[in-house]
Amino acid sequence: MSPESRRAKIEAMLAEEPGDVFLRYSLALELDKEGAHEASLARLRELMAEEQPYVPAFFMAGQQFVRLGRIDEARGAQRAGIDAARRQADHHAAGEMSELLASLGRLGDTSP
Repeated sequence: MSPESRRAKIEAMLAEEPGDVFLRYSLALELDKEGAHEASLARLRELMAEEQPYVPAFFMAGQQFVRLGRIDEARGAQRAGIDAARRQADHHAAGEMSELLASLGRLGDTSP
């Protein structure tokens, strides 16, 4: 299935179920695959800002920020995601994000 048709199918399903969190997340991932990074990150930010944040969005945003060289934003997404995961008792996700955060170390740090 081509990326365009996969995206079109997700968008069609979203038209039917606009509040479906997983479909919204899936669309963000498709946009990332297509190289539409800002559109993807905007969708992930929406999911992160929900009253009940969608925890995987933090991790995926962090990974995307790393690929784009936006390390400070990656750190911020992971820290916020760890907090959200802990509030939702999602210890596995908190652990994954903690590992990504630790792996960033001083990467992108411009301080002496």
